[in-house]
Amino acid sequence: MEKVLILGGSGLIGRALLDEFKDGFDLYGTYSTSVTSLPEEKQFQLEVHQIDKLKEIIQSIKPDIVISCLRGDFDQQLKLHKELALELQNTSSRVYYFSTTNVFDGDFSKPHTESDIPIAESDYGKFKIACENILKEILDERVIVIRIPAIWGKNSPRLNLIKESIKNNKTIDVYNNLVCNNLLDVQLAKQLHFIIESQLKGVIHLGTKDRMTQGQFFEQVISKLTSEKNILRYQSYQDKDVTYYFQLISNREDLPNFLQCTNEEVIGYLI
Repeated sequence: MEKVLILGGSGLIGRALLDEFKDGFDLYGTYSTSVTSLPEEKQFQLEVHQIDKLKEIIQSIKPDIVISCLRGDFDQQLKLHKELALELQNTSSRVYYFSTTNVFDGDFSKPHTESDIPIAESDYGKFKIACENILKEILDERVIVIRIPAIWGKNSPRLNLIKESIKNNKTIDVYNNLVCNNLLDVQLAKQLHFIIESQLKGVIHLGTKDRMTQGQFFEQVISKLTSEKNILRYQSYQDKDVTYYFQLISNREDLPNFLQCTNEEVIGYLI
């Protein structure tokens, strides 16, 4: 049974991964403040600046697979991932790194595929590009980059914010001309399970396979939660009457249809 270490096991994605992977792998995880569902001896408190502690964990576990869904200071994360790669350099271990749509936030003119060269304007997007590159530079094909859009779950911060806004009649600003991807935490976990078992390599874009603006998605979520309150305030992205794309699409054909989903399916699961 392969040993899997999940960095950031107590977050939204980490919790979904632990639940999905619990029967097929020897699981270990790290957390920052809230403990995970793992046995005490299989979880470790880790902050992103604790590089020596990370090395101790790696040397103790000797994981076959490391999945990174960490959050925290960008500079510290970059240092940690570089040291992680160096620690695994002379092993056969694989790293699955969660990146983001933001690596393309310097170009909203079209949806982006895996073959597009990332271009970012935000600090977050630039950090993620740097992290992708440093991992690939050291580990080559043994790092698999998983780029993901906005992640939703039944207890996700995004959904909880909508529910709180409805409860308090608080306005939510949305863009009516920005096409976005979405994805469920549980769907992402199933997709990654398949990616690992199938030993897929390279860069992989995940997300809903249909298109919907941010405004349309929030409209449909809210309409299923309440029929009384209109709490959305529509804005045009960059104050222009043009369609912009903050959307990942895939030109790969190795992820089966039954593992892909639509925005309607995401909303149906959430509500």
